[in-house]
Amino acid sequence: MGLRPGRCYRTKKDRAFTRMAVRVHRRNYIGAVPGLKTRQFNMGNPMKQFTHILDLKVQEHVQLRDNSIESARIAINRYLHTHLGKENYFMKIRIYPFQILRENKQAQGAHADRIQTGMSKAYGKPIGRAARVRPGQNVVSVLVDEDNVEVAKTALMRAKSRFTCDVKVVVGTDVERIGTKPKKVREAKVAKKEVKEGDEKAEEGKEGAEGKEEETKDGAGKDAGEKKGDDKKGKEEAGKKDAGKK
Repeated sequence: MGLRPGRCYRTKKDRAFTRMAVRVHRRNYIGAVPGLKTRQFNMGNPMKQFTHILDLKVQEHVQLRDNSIESARIAINRYLHTHLGKENYFMKIRIYPFQILRENKQAQGAHADRIQTGMSKAYGKPIGRAARVRPGQNVVSVLVDEDNVEVAKTALMRAKSRFTCDVKVVVGTDVERIGTKPKKVREAKVAKKEVKEGDEKAEEGKEGAEGKEEETKDGAGKDAGEKKGDDKKGKEEAGKKDAGKK
């Protein structure tokens, strides 16, 4: 049987079905978890500092299947990559399909030998994944510069036909609300911070060494002056003694 329309799974009428215990398998509520079709959650250039953020928000309570999220991701990313280039945007998927969909599959068809009647309200088997979202929740966020805001808005609206709900795009300048960046970005920031701290310590050590050298020079000059003064004083006293003897 082919893929059913998204409207068949958009409502949240069933109880949440998510528990998959990785370490303690006897606590599983789910026998097996279908593979995740959304393959990537961060795209573009995460290292660049952008000025504007655009959020794609849903307008109602709905379930979004992982295949529709992947379809929207491909459409948005392809448009941004074509019109802006890989280095001029950063895109992040803000939801994760934890919800496991289940269905009581039955044979369907017009022939008499394919008619099947199953048990009423059967529990069913896992068939896919979905993300449960609430009104106003961010689904996709994009970081761009001010000149590229309109292009990013057009790209995000391409996801409207992929979702079974109404969506809108909100533009802002609080780029920090996109959340955490990929791991490599955090590691790069830590490395950069360590290099900066090392340079500062090296400069402080250099300044300290220069100060000590100046103190050493001043001390040596002072000692030499005191020694010269003592020698001169000693000579004067010796001359006075010789004069007294005469």
